[in-house]
Amino acid sequence: MTDNPSATPEDLPADADDATSANDVPPDRLAINPRSDYFDSALLERGIGIRFKGVEKNNVEEYCISEGWIRVQAGKTMDRKGQPLTLKLSGVVEAWYKDLGDNPPVASAG
Repeated sequence: MTDNPSATPEDLPADADDATSANDVPPDRLAINPRSDYFDSALLERGIGIRFKGVEKNNVEEYCISEGWIRVQAGKTMDRKGQPLTLKLSGVVEAWYKDLGDNPPVASAG
């Protein structure tokens, strides 16, 4: 920070915006199942948009950007424990927070 108590946002270093924008990018991996280690209800409440291979998806159960995969439910099929049966699809994954408007920062591998 600066020693000037009346400093305006323009007076702050350029990297000050980087700290706030880091909170505006979704995590590398996230799941909607509360049993998962990657479940985070606070992040899910914000609303996450997922683009897989260039197509926006709204049926994603879990995603991992760095490994390049998503899990989607396989119809209404359930496993023997009563959980939805999922398929793991590989490809380019992009994620963003829907509450940030029309041009949000997008998390993607690369």
